[in-house]
Amino acid sequence: MMVLKMASNELATNRFGFTVSKRIGNAVTRNKAKRRLKEIVRTLQIKQGWDVVLIARPQIRSSEFKRIEESVRDILSKAKLLEPQKYI
Repeated sequence: MMVLKMASNELATNRFGFTVSKRIGNAVTRNKAKRRLKEIVRTLQIKQGWDVVLIARPQIRSSEFKRIEESVRDILSKAKLLEPQKYI
């Protein structure tokens, strides 16, 4: 559903980019996909010091929010960018 590109930035913060091509749909559809990706990334605990670009694929157009969230978690987990969960 998406591709991840990443590089270390040697900063104390992360920088994210979201790429959604015209193959995904019109401007409304592309902006909706970007808003969803931004919200998902905002809620995750991600290790600091990375530049990350998420490139959306056409399947994102028909996917529900929960499915996109699972996909982002999965791809960030495989890249070892997620902080371990802290349980109280």
